[in-house]
Amino acid sequence: MKEKTLITYKPAAETIKTAILQGQYEAAKGVNRIQLTVYFGIGKYISLNTRKGAWGTGALEAISQIIRKELPGLKGFSATNLKNMRLFYEAWMMLDANSSAMTDELQPSEYQLLTNSSAVADESTTKNSTVAFVEKGDYEIDIYQPLHIPETKSFPVDDFFRVPFTHHLMIIEKEKTIDGRYYYIHRTAEENLQKRTLEKLIANDVYRHQDTIPSNFTQTISQETLARKAVMMFKDSYLLDFINVEQIGEREAIDVDERVVEQEIVQNIKQFIMTFGHDFTFVGNQYHLEVYGVEHFPDLLFFNRELNALVVVELKTGDFKTSYLGQLMGYLSILDAKVKKPHENPSIGIVLCKEANREYVEFVIRDYNKPMGVATYKTTTDVPEELRKTFPDIEELKKLL
Repeated sequence: MKEKTLITYKPAAETIKTAILQGQYEAAKGVNRIQLTVYFGIGKYISLNTRKGAWGTGALEAISQIIRKELPGLKGFSATNLKNMRLFYEAWMMLDANSSAMTDELQPSEYQLLTNSSAVADESTTKNSTVAFVEKGDYEIDIYQPLHIPETKSFPVDDFFRVPFTHHLMIIEKEKTIDGRYYYIHRTAEENLQKRTLEKLIANDVYRHQDTIPSNFTQTISQETLARKAVMMFKDSYLLDFINVEQIGEREAIDVDERVVEQEIVQNIKQFIMTFGHDFTFVGNQYHLEVYGVEHFPDLLFFNRELNALVVVELKTGDFKTSYLGQLMGYLSILDAKVKKPHENPSIGIVLCKEANREYVEFVIRDYNKPMGVATYKTTTDVPEELRKTFPDIEELKKLL
């Protein structure tokens, strides 16, 4: 590469190098959000100068070569990865701190912007930051700027900063819709997905075929972020494989009622919670509610930390009926009036039944003003004999564990 080209982009390389060093210092403390902030800032710096024509052909190769020479052993800053940082910035340009209607999501200590090296022509100090200006002809930005989240967007802030940069790139490249990206960001953060697993989910287009519960959450939960969390929290079907009504012995399997299933769940409550979802705490079964002298006993009551809400589950062994929603509405009204704490979100109700027509449920549930959903479940008895034979014996499994 010509020496003249290297000299031309020396100041730009110094600016990015300083951002790298500061970011490494912060990232060493285990803060993934700092790395993303640095990459976002570098991506913006590169985007402005390459897209607007300030830099010529070969700029990123030259910058990368200078950085590798001055920071030997540093990985992740090839010309290709610098382009990836530009892609990252341009995909999430709405997080640009210069955009309007922003609210800060970083801690005060994360506001500190990079001071630049002697290769930089000038520096200008503002109230909250030191903004580095590169030599004349380049676009002037604060490369280590705080990321802001638009108040008008239902943006998954915590999840976003928990997702590694390489995963972000895969999501950006393979999923083009904003809601789809939100979905895969949440799944990655919530389940600590490996790249290969994430790639498989996207390849299978899980976002468009996800088994979300038919509900009215988006209509009844005013906070968009909370509504999205509720939708993602529950599935439309559960396999309660720890319930085998053939072994209960009290009656024929076809005659087993809700109380029998409830008792099996209570006796295996840890397994049920692990099946049901994350961050659930069991409050009680046949929980006593009373209003105006009338008593009610909902089947199962939980509290979910992620949703900060009580979750009541009503068990039904038959097909879904609209009367179940009316019953659940009554429970939710009493819970919100008599049990819910002031700092908690409105209670959520789930009907857990054997069969339900999804389209029918979505049609009839839309006019109820309490957040409710309808899910189905299967027990070991419902699984075909051929498949049941492949299940490990529970007692043998316990011995192995």
